Amino acid sequence: MEIHYKPSGVCSKMIDIVVDGDIIRSVKFTGGCSGNTQGVAALAQGMTVQEYIKRCKDIKCGFKKTSCPAQLAEALEEALSAATV
Repeated sequence: MEIHYKPSGVCSKMIDIVVDGDIIRSVKFTGGCSGNTQGVAALAQGMTVQEYIKRCKDIKCGFKKTSCPAQLAEALEEALSAATV
């Protein structure tokens, strides 16, 4: 499954995700802090969707209410709920 998600409240402009079953195969952030988003993407690769959501959904960036890792978790949660509807 390919997911294209427009995050809000963060610097990145788009998150492109490939999920195979329950495994995150690839993540690409457009915009944002390059080193941080590359790191998040590399660490998420190979992780289960549920494990990533559990670990990252509440991460904040400075004084923002969210972060790029949290927005990735939100994209995955939305995709899961859409798939079960």
